[in-house]
Amino acid sequence: MFLDNWTQILHILVTGALTYVGLIIMLRLSGKRTLTQMNAFDFVVTVALGSTLATALLSKDTPLVEGLIGLGTLILLQFIISWIYVRFPLFNKVIKSEPRLMFYQGEFKSKAMQEERVKKEELLQAARNQGILSLEQIEAIVLETNGQFSIIKTASQTSYSTLDNVKKE
Repeated sequence: MFLDNWTQILHILVTGALTYVGLIIMLRLSGKRTLTQMNAFDFVVTVALGSTLATALLSKDTPLVEGLIGLGTLILLQFIISWIYVRFPLFNKVIKSEPRLMFYQGEFKSKAMQEERVKKEELLQAARNQGILSLEQIEAIVLETNGQFSIIKTASQTSYSTLDNVKKE
């Protein structure tokens, strides 16, 4: 009921250990960028790596080499896409969205919020998560390219704005 046979358990242990070692080696060779979640594309690749790893570990029908080739293919594609991404600005728009202003100087940006499918309550929750009690404490709320909200608190004096490259409509 809880255990079919020891051979399958041994297979999972050996395959798991070898796949894990192979994955670590491939990730070290491909660099830190492979597992970042800077945008939706990176997130999808990370989920795909997890799914491929699970299949390689638990499926009797997937040989170890095929699992490693699957992982290697995803990592290679992520490496190629990120290499192109940093070298060709035109390609950036295909892969990555721009940060978007959701709240600015006391005003909710309704059009932007509707286009990004963000509710006011979500912005208020993000502010509460940062320990902010009043909207007057906030200069801006930005929906970043990775789907996270950045809260920029009101400052008395700024010499350089982090909002320079944010789409303001």
